[in-house]
Amino acid sequence: MAKLFIFGIGGTGSRVIKSLTMLLASGLKPLNDFEIVPVIIDPHKDNEDLKRTVSALNNYQRITEKVGTGNGFFSTKLSTLQSLDTKGSLGGTYTFTLKDVESTKFKDYFSYNSLGEENKALADLIFSGRTINSAKEEIDLLEIPMDIGFVGNPNVGSVVLNQFKHSEEFRVFANNFGKDDRIFIISSIFGGTGAAGFPTILKSIRDAAGQSDISNAGFLRDSAIGALTVLPYFNIEVDEKSPINKSDFIEKTKAALEYYRRNVNSSLNMMYYLGDRHVGKAYENDPGSNGQKNKAHFVEVAGALAIIDFMNVGDSELSTMNGRPVNSVYKEYAIRNNSQDLSFAELCDGSRNLLGRSLTQFTLFRKYLQENLEESIERQAWSTSQPSFDKKQKNAQFYGSNLLGFLRQYDEWLDELGANARSFRPFDRQSDLMNLVRDKPLQANWLGMGKFKYDTFDTKLNQLDNRQAYSSAEQKLISLFYKTTGEITGEKYGYQQI
Repeated sequence: MAKLFIFGIGGTGSRVIKSLTMLLASGLKPLNDFEIVPVIIDPHKDNEDLKRTVSALNNYQRITEKVGTGNGFFSTKLSTLQSLDTKGSLGGTYTFTLKDVESTKFKDYFSYNSLGEENKALADLIFSGRTINSAKEEIDLLEIPMDIGFVGNPNVGSVVLNQFKHSEEFRVFANNFGKDDRIFIISSIFGGTGAAGFPTILKSIRDAAGQSDISNAGFLRDSAIGALTVLPYFNIEVDEKSPINKSDFIEKTKAALEYYRRNVNSSLNMMYYLGDRHVGKAYENDPGSNGQKNKAHFVEVAGALAIIDFMNVGDSELSTMNGRPVNSVYKEYAIRNNSQDLSFAELCDGSRNLLGRSLTQFTLFRKYLQENLEESIERQAWSTSQPSFDKKQKNAQFYGSNLLGFLRQYDEWLDELGANARSFRPFDRQSDLMNLVRDKPLQANWLGMGKFKYDTFDTKLNQLDNRQAYSSAEQKLISLFYKTTGEITGEKYGYQQI
């Protein structure tokens, strides 16, 4: 199976990968089958966006380790770089560890004090500017601590992230990169980490032939590379003591886009642009010292769809020769209606069908487990038939920790999408089953016949259970509910299961 290596840079990279994880869990699967290897690059190790994404990835991986990936939900394999590392030199996480940044000031990172006077003067010129430390004190850029990120300064980030090509993670990635594998890079363009990291990582990949310890440099040079560049899509509070100023976002974006046009775009097979002119409720202006925990946003969902789109493209459309794509393709994303409160109806046909089917199935699965499992377990035939899913299974680690842990993260993700501005609220999860999907309320006849209730759900589960064989109770739970919710979404909402 071919692999897709995804490099998610900074907070935006983490949040897009989290949205992708939710979509993959819901059963949304690309036409071309890939094993996905996410690598998150962020110097800010205490970034809450990073932590939440890694936690969701870990739960996803534990679920698939138990039940496999052929069951509809959680149908795509996710792997860490460590799983590809035959030398065992990496830790088992989804993050790239930046060296020499913890408790280190920027000037110490490149040994500023050991430079001669002329080089010091050059460094002062290049890195002129001031920022704010965690105590809200104004300090010189050369004095900023490296482990809270680059606080909107890509000139600082480009120096630190240059270590990527010399890292053990890059060696493992490069030496395990096959002829049919692909690469996707996620970054924002209006901050520090993403704007700096994207060109640096792309250049490291295309120029890997110059490194003696890379065995697959030719594959990397001519690899299919897609990238998502996220333009401004959220607002932040005004804070005169913060180095992050929303008024700089547009100017930084314009400057970076021009640089990309001249130096980056020609090295990409596909470039996806995303942003949102409507920036509503302001996020807290957090340069990094308080953990940076932003609400999920629909732009990140659209970013995840860009990754799915890239995997769906055929190999013939992604030809590269001598490090240069034969054709570079640029894509944008649009919604049907410019509503500030999105449901499935406001999306264009492709997104509406993909998200409508998969998210409705997964939300039905979650709602049943939350509201009706206790009533049905050890009573309904689907639960008691072998392999039985009983209260012992319900209290075991797979269900009680890994699956429910992931489903709580899914709930949080939907809650945040619905609370953001612009909001994405496809479901009314507090309603009954008849009114679950906001733009597709179900109708019973005048006698009340045809009402969608949990006994209807159980009848369908029991019918489908009789037609299948399962390797374990855990695998049965995932597979049976995927098939059942697939038939329900087809019958009730008109979605066709793929």
